[in-house]
Amino acid sequence: MKVLVPVKRVVDANVRVRVKADGSGADVANVKFSMNPFDEISVEEAVRLKEAGAATEVVAVSCGVQGCQETLRTAMATGADRGILVETDVELQPLAVARLLKALVDKEQPQLVMLGKQAIDDDANQVGQMLAALLDWPQATFASKVEIDGGKAVVTREIDGGLETIEVDLPAVITADLRLNTPRYASLPNIMKAKKKPLDVVKPDALGVDVAPRLQTLKVTEPPKREPGVRVADAAELVAKLRSVAQVI
Repeated sequence: MKVLVPVKRVVDANVRVRVKADGSGADVANVKFSMNPFDEISVEEAVRLKEAGAATEVVAVSCGVQGCQETLRTAMATGADRGILVETDVELQPLAVARLLKALVDKEQPQLVMLGKQAIDDDANQVGQMLAALLDWPQATFASKVEIDGGKAVVTREIDGGLETIEVDLPAVITADLRLNTPRYASLPNIMKAKKKPLDVVKPDALGVDVAPRLQTLKVTEPPKREPGVRVADAAELVAKLRSVAQVI
């Protein structure tokens, strides 16, 4: 079984993102980029499936600028066998990414696409579902446990009411949630080996996909600062403030 694992290059989770003065977007100049944390989890799960004998090859895929090659090398250092970069300077939106991934799925013919449930930059949570729709494949989102049994995947999902276990036929699309696993750290020997693993670069035009943006960002603003809390003397004063100030009761 071949597993395709899309990974996204995002601003590192520990970086405090600032908004540009003109409100056109986030200021990402001279900031650290890393692999999207949910994609780290999906890479780890794919590698574990390979180690368990359920998968034979793990292919990491990224869409974006040339710097995404570093993200792919990180994926290969943690166990992916090879990488594919769809290189473009165009700002990619979820539907464009889903179409690029569909073109790669048609080319690579994997039996499973494992990706993070969302990216921490736009929090769109759309690519996995859109890809499943374009492929007409079954999907299992927000996975906290994945088991491959023959030609089926048994997936435990995190839902509002608790956990739900479903069974889907392969090929399928699975999106990883936070508690699926704990990603491993890449060792220095594996980092060195990753530099020699194959990494192919293709353009969207070669895949026959139009990635022109269809949505326009009008303005980006900082969230309002939280007002300082206040102490109340008793429950009666608390209820009064909830009614008159917060207006929640």
